[in-house]
Amino acid sequence: MLTLDNLKIGQSATIKNFTDDFLSLKLTEMGCLPGEIVKLTNIAPFGDPIAIEVSGYQLSLRKQEAHTVIVESI
Repeated sequence: MLTLDNLKIGQSATIKNFTDDFLSLKLTEMGCLPGEIVKLTNIAPFGDPIAIEVSGYQLSLRKQEAHTVIVESI
């Protein structure tokens, strides 16, 4: 199972599902919908947080939050 926190910088993936129901509501309100393409754009020096591009904007997520997003590499 590939999760958002496992992507490399510059790698894109499609959101498939979420493992945390509470957090999934927060993420869908920010444009992280199943079927949406996301791209990992940056990782902080100590690995947390990460920045992704989704729905045309940059979104910063903690690695713990990103770990709840199941993706499929494209």
